[in-house]
Amino acid sequence: MSLIPVEEALRLVLAGVSGPTVSERLPLAACAGRTLAEDVSALRDQPPFPASAMDGYAVRAADIGRIPAILDVIGTSAAGNRFCGAVGPGQAVRIFTGAPLPDGADSVVIQENTQASDGRVAVTEASAPYRHIRAAGLDFKAGDVLLKTGTRLDARYIALAAAMGHGELSVRRRPRVAILATGDELVRAGAPAGPDQITASSLPATALMVEKAGGEAIDLGIARDTLSSLDERIQAALDAHADLLVTLGGASVGEHDLVQKALAQKGMDLGFWRVALRPGKPLMHGRLGKTLLLGLPGNPVSSLVCAVLFLVPAIRALCGDPQAGADPSETAILGRDLPANGDRQDYMRAALSLGEFTLSGPTDAQSVPLPVATPHKAQDSSMLGILTRSDVLLVRPPHASAARAGESCRIVRLDRFC
Repeated sequence: MSLIPVEEALRLVLAGVSGPTVSERLPLAACAGRTLAEDVSALRDQPPFPASAMDGYAVRAADIGRIPAILDVIGTSAAGNRFCGAVGPGQAVRIFTGAPLPDGADSVVIQENTQASDGRVAVTEASAPYRHIRAAGLDFKAGDVLLKTGTRLDARYIALAAAMGHGELSVRRRPRVAILATGDELVRAGAPAGPDQITASSLPATALMVEKAGGEAIDLGIARDTLSSLDERIQAALDAHADLLVTLGGASVGEHDLVQKALAQKGMDLGFWRVALRPGKPLMHGRLGKTLLLGLPGNPVSSLVCAVLFLVPAIRALCGDPQAGADPSETAILGRDLPANGDRQDYMRAALSLGEFTLSGPTDAQSVPLPVATPHKAQDSSMLGILTRSDVLLVRPPHASAARAGESCRIVRLDRFC
C-alpha cells in the first residue's frame, strides 16, 4: 500500500465516522466542554424590561430641558426591587444599575450630575431622552436562535444559555475513546523500568488530548508483544463499547509489530496504514464493527503530531462538530532558512515569537507585530524536550522549495490541542 497524502488520510478518517454520538440532556453546570445536539433559542428577552445602565435618577427628559432642574424624589428602583409607581411631571426616582425603569421616565441622569437634599434632587447637567437606558430585548429577544447545533460549550456559551432562560441543554454524549499502548519495552509512568525499558509517555498524553477534544478516555494499559495480550486488550475496548480505539505503536511491519495482525484476526476492515507525513508515516486507520480504529506511531512526538492531525478531528466529528475537518493552520513568518522538503508533508516543531515588520499601506508604511515561527534544528520524533519548547507545528508541503527567513509559512498552534 503506497503512502497517501495527509489531506486524503484525514478525509478517510472523517468519512469513517458514521455519525455523531447520541444526545443526552444535562443540567447547564454539567455541559462545559460538551457539544450542542440541537439549536437553542431564547426563552425570554434580555433584558426583560427597560433597565438603567447607570446609578442615578430616572426622570422625564422634558423636565430637565432647563438646567438646573429641581425635582421631587418619590421613591427608589433597585435591581430586583422595582419602583411600582409612575414618574410624573417634576418628579424623579432614585435608580441603580440594572434596576427596571419606572413608568413615565424616559431618561436617566447619572448621580455625578446631581445634588440631592431633603427629598429633592437638583439636576446640574441635561440628559437626552433614552440616555443611560438599556431597552428591553437590547441583547436578544425571546425566540432568537443564539446557539447552533455543533457549538462546543465554553463559559461564554454557558452564560448565554443561562441568560436565555435554560437550565439544561441537549448535548452529544462524550465519545468513548479507548487507548492502548503496545510494546514489551514500555512501563507505566512512575513504574520501575528495566534496563531495556522506557516509559509509555504517549499514553497519558493521548488521554489528555482526548479529554480536551471532548472525549472520554478509557485507559486500556499496555499490551505486550503477543497476539494473546493484544487480543485481550482489544476485546476490552469492544466490551467497553468504545466509539474509537486508539493504539500507540506496533502498527508498522516489523516482526514485533503485531497490532495489524491482531486487529485483522478480530475482523478489522483496514482503511490505510501509511501516510506521506513526517513524523508519523506508520499511521493506521480502519474499523472493527462499530468501533473506529486509529493506530498512532509509537514515537511520542509522532504520536502527538498524528493525534493533532487525525485523532482530534475524529473526536470532534463524533461530537457532531461541523468544523471537525477545518484546516487549523494559520500564517506566520519563517524565523530561519530551511532547505527543500522531501516527498512527505513535514510538521516541524517550532518556537513562536513576535517580530516587527514593515508593511506598505495605501498612504505610508507601518511597522506591525507578526508571529515568527522558528523551527528547532533537532527534529527527531523521539525528542519530547524539543516538543515542550515548541509552540507550533510548522507545516511544509511535499517537495516544498528551499525557504528563506522572512518568508510566509503555515503553522498549527499546539495549545489548541494539547
